[in-house]
Amino acid sequence: MRVLLATNNAHKADEIRNALDMPGWEFVTLGEAGVASDPVEDADSFEGNARIKALAAAQASGMASLADDSGLVVDALDGAPGVYSSRYAGEDADDAANNEKLLRELADVADEERTARFVCTLVFVDEQGRETVAEGCVEGRIGHVERGSEGFGYDPLFFPDELAGAMTFAEVPQSEKSAISHRGRALMHLKDALSAL
Repeated sequence: MRVLLATNNAHKADEIRNALDMPGWEFVTLGEAGVASDPVEDADSFEGNARIKALAAAQASGMASLADDSGLVVDALDGAPGVYSSRYAGEDADDAANNEKLLRELADVADEERTARFVCTLVFVDEQGRETVAEGCVEGRIGHVERGSEGFGYDPLFFPDELAGAMTFAEVPQSEKSAISHRGRALMHLKDALSAL
């Protein structure tokens, strides 16, 4: 089974390959497969955006395809940044700008109300167009200053509950992060679902 990953992110591709280590399955990125696919992600949910990417990749390639969409959901901000996580501070925003905006928005919010979660939804579409959906989530809270250099995005501000507030995701080695991360959990659920097919 050759599966097209609807991404060119090498780090994400490696994480998926490691988590979905199934005999006879090969995962290739858009670039590796020579497929151009960059659909507009205009859904109002992580699942909706993952589905847009997976279906577009499948239609462009004729291959089984897998896509994910993920982001940060902050309770005190009514779920923002949510599906806009990568462009919270604007369409061309980088991680630093997004983190600055998040800290500004939470400036007057007390520690106990800074609860948040990372969510990842995966959509797998097989050659017949059948879908398998899996989701992963990790609860935590938002800190006041960035800490750590291991992660990306909002990782330097996110303290996962599993680590009892001792470390941000950006202070956790990648090998350990995968065991508790939202994407790691979603991939585990997807592997179980695909193994049962």
